[in-house]
Amino acid sequence: MRAIEIQEYGGPEVLKTVEADAPEPGPGQVSVDVAYTGVNFADLKARAEGYRVPRLPFVPGLEVSGRVRAIGAGVVGLSVGQEVVALTEGGAYADVAVADTATVFPLPAGVDLRTAATLPTVLPTAYALVHAVGRLQPGETVLVQGAAGGVGTVAGQLAKAAGAGAVYGVVSGAAKAAYAREHGYDEVFVGEFEQAVREASDGRGVDLALDPVGGETFRGSLASLAVFGRLVSFGNASSAEPWSVGQPELYPAGVSVGGFSILTLAKTAPARLRALAEQAFATVVDGTVSLPVTAEFGLEEAAEAHRLMGTRQSTGKLLLRVSGERP
Repeated sequence: MRAIEIQEYGGPEVLKTVEADAPEPGPGQVSVDVAYTGVNFADLKARAEGYRVPRLPFVPGLEVSGRVRAIGAGVVGLSVGQEVVALTEGGAYADVAVADTATVFPLPAGVDLRTAATLPTVLPTAYALVHAVGRLQPGETVLVQGAAGGVGTVAGQLAKAAGAGAVYGVVSGAAKAAYAREHGYDEVFVGEFEQAVREASDGRGVDLALDPVGGETFRGSLASLAVFGRLVSFGNASSAEPWSVGQPELYPAGVSVGGFSILTLAKTAPARLRALAEQAFATVVDGTVSLPVTAEFGLEEAAEAHRLMGTRQSTGKLLLRVSGERP
């Protein structure tokens, strides 16, 4: 089979197409003939700095859609040939990928394989940020960093559907701002945002802030909270030093900080992740949210997908087409 392999860390050019043996599923696992693979910023961090890479060589990729190829010992409820969507621990940039059955889901009703590949990481993450961790209440205000990315696109729609009073986004350019406004955002700020948030909220700040960036952006999001506001950190795209907060930041306004990682939850609480994902997928089936595929590449063009995402100019979701049909 074909696989895209990282043999050394670096830029997109280190992604190499290799021929490899198709992986076999172990107990509690299935292998999947991949139709489409989602591209995530975590893949770029794996390639560039070894994020969640246990050893080299390594095949990146965290989410696939396709058909069950083989079933490991002890697996029930799935069958060979069944169309599925899956979250993986890596290995998704390939013709065949392996996933634990706790993170393999039957294809949601009415969703095709191409659309399904956008779901496994982004949708449960956004749903958790708004509902499970963020606990958004009707009438509350929300600030989302990276509003034009995959998670940001979905989070804005989910927040509006949950009855948010106002949803503010932060992006890096005017084109992204226009895109975000089309997907649920009331106002979108380019670059600096703290003063703009205060002005938009009449000095109050926001009830919920969602931050995948870390570093100074995390600090700005924290400073943008209203009294009793919540900040949820779900990434460190800036590669800044890990954040820490304490009494000086939390006590004056009674704010709180939480965190979320779908990959970690898959390990520590797979049953909770499964329930969360099923709730999240239902929002696509019923039309509450949509996540546009804004660019698609062949598997062997993975480096081009990484280059595009690395420019910070992309919006929505990027896919690799493995065996799926062109749209």
